[in-house]
Amino acid sequence: MSEDEKTPARQIITDYAQEHFRYFRTIDGTVYAQRNGHPVARPIRSQGTTGSHRQELMVGLYRDGIGVFNGTALKEALDLIEALALTEDVQPTHIRVAPGFDGATWLDLGRTDGKSVRIHPTGWDILTPDPQEVCWRRTQLTGELPLPAQDTNGKGIDLLLRLCNFASAESECLAIAWLIGCLEPSVPVPAPFLTGPQGAGKSTGGRMLVRIIEGMSGDLRRAPKDEENMITAVAAGWVTALDNLSHLPPDLSDLMCCIVTGAESIKRALFTDGDVVRSRYRRPMLLTGIDVGVIRPDLAERLLPLRLVRPRVRRTEAELWAEYAEILPVVLGSLLDLTVKVRAAQAETPTDLRMADFAHLCAQLDAATGFGSLTAYRASLDDLNDDVIEGDLLAQTVLKHAAGLDAGAEVRMTSSEWLHCLTGLYSGEECRPLPKGWPTTGKVLSDRLKRLQPTLAARGVLIDWGRTSSARYIEMTHSTPLTLPHEQEAAF
Repeated sequence: MSEDEKTPARQIITDYAQEHFRYFRTIDGTVYAQRNGHPVARPIRSQGTTGSHRQELMVGLYRDGIGVFNGTALKEALDLIEALALTEDVQPTHIRVAPGFDGATWLDLGRTDGKSVRIHPTGWDILTPDPQEVCWRRTQLTGELPLPAQDTNGKGIDLLLRLCNFASAESECLAIAWLIGCLEPSVPVPAPFLTGPQGAGKSTGGRMLVRIIEGMSGDLRRAPKDEENMITAVAAGWVTALDNLSHLPPDLSDLMCCIVTGAESIKRALFTDGDVVRSRYRRPMLLTGIDVGVIRPDLAERLLPLRLVRPRVRRTEAELWAEYAEILPVVLGSLLDLTVKVRAAQAETPTDLRMADFAHLCAQLDAATGFGSLTAYRASLDDLNDDVIEGDLLAQTVLKHAAGLDAGAEVRMTSSEWLHCLTGLYSGEECRPLPKGWPTTGKVLSDRLKRLQPTLAARGVLIDWGRTSSARYIEMTHSTPLTLPHEQEAAF
């Protein structure tokens, strides 16, 4: 056969690839390859050292006796495949959890055979999902989960709580509610903040909770130093767990708010002038630390404080994790059983809480089990409001001013007049110096009050904005009598 009659290498590769793989694109234009009958999809442009589509294509060609091809032929074939795939229908990819057909959700077990858990209204099953229903995306952070045990009779939950050092039943039921929320891809859940004295096992407890969802390779990590690294870490896994936080700078606090409730970032694509890369993310988070200092009000509404105590009896790491690995299939099976039961429970949705989906989940958990998780959730938000107030001298000053008003009284002034009033109230007769960060203009004061508005409303102080024909004003209403906490009284 002459050289002209030979089939080009790129054509051989393209024909083989289209016979053995399904190619599709996501909404952001990324093209993925999915082996026929297998739910795991890989981006065809991935240059990773392990598990890239380029590698699995080369291995398939070699093992099926078709040949070994050079990089130029592979690149030309993948370029053509990518161009053809851009005309195909759009399908999303998912990490760890995904919505399915008929109200079901899926949990990726991270196994090479693709077996996953399908959670449906009447129970759960271990199946290999139809690639048309679920496309899993995996990274180096996707650990393998054991096959969950069936017919556990709920004992896995008790085994888990026995290993953790939660200080109260309220923290225990909130931790269970969070784990159930992690199995629902469409429900934003607040970020548990494991706190307690030194030696309470906060990091160990955090790992135990994370590994129920992420497998034994799941771990805690230090907070990235910038937003780009944080978003990269978030996009590569399902649960983002940050360990040993000692403070929350404003940028990190704002980013955590976006991660919990969902946001999108856009950056320029590499080696291009006008193309961009979109990153959409909404992930469960978990934090540990003794004290993070001042908590901003918007983040406080997205946190779930779980308090731990120091254990009376210490165990070695090897002994503890050996027992945990042994009970993990039972724990996962019990959690899945409880998830099905909770989703079937009927409960009203609380309309007064920011994280309404999680509040509804707590109400369903209470209806299914008799726990008091919704009451515990409300109490935790009250505690966080106290933390916000104790860390914000402006909030304390506003509450002190409101405490001197009659119930139902309304006071309306311009922002500059409010600044003069609150500054004088804080300084007092001794004219003590203003703290760092105190508002210096009426506009700054107005912006700070907008951030504090939900926190102050929880304490019976309603802040509103309006304008007359001549000027804008801020109105403060004292809706209920206030009693200052001892901490606030001490501050003055």
